[in-house]
Amino acid sequence: MRTTTFDLYNLMERDNVLLAFKGTVTSDLLSSVFHIMETKMDDLNDSPATKKKVFNVLVECLQNLYHHIDDFDNDNTVYDDTIDKKSAIFSISRNEEYYNIITGNFIYPRNVVEITNKINHINSLDRDQLKAYYKEVLGNGKLSAKGGGGLGLIDIAKKSRNKLEYSFKEIDDDYSFFTLIVKILK
Repeated sequence: MRTTTFDLYNLMERDNVLLAFKGTVTSDLLSSVFHIMETKMDDLNDSPATKKKVFNVLVECLQNLYHHIDDFDNDNTVYDDTIDKKSAIFSISRNEEYYNIITGNFIYPRNVVEITNKINHINSLDRDQLKAYYKEVLGNGKLSAKGGGGLGLIDIAKKSRNKLEYSFKEIDDDYSFFTLIVKILK
């Protein structure tokens, strides 16, 4: 069965998608997306607190994509030209009860266990424990290989006040696809 543009439109309409993107995430793209979403959210009838919370989580999610897409150019890897491993996907949708931010990107399979453990630990914490963990990680002064302190996922969970949903799809021996779903209640 061949999917038409109208089928895609109906799918996005059904899921109340405000914005969707697939491609390489750049700083210029992030600036444009933040501007578009700020404008869209100004037109919605949500409280200022909801708008601020959604925008803050969106910023953190997209910055995570930008900063943490595995740098496939540095490994002398033989490339499969059928898939752009530097490509990512994200969507922002909204319904009566919550916003949904979904991100997806390729990662190395060797990183799956570390990410799984980190998210499971974050999801095991209650709100006060999450705040304490954030302060602990912030205060330890360690920087990740990407130059951050590892606060991104903690901050997303803290600001969304929700458990992080995630999945991994093994693509082949060299790549997996990581999906993160963040629900933000209105």
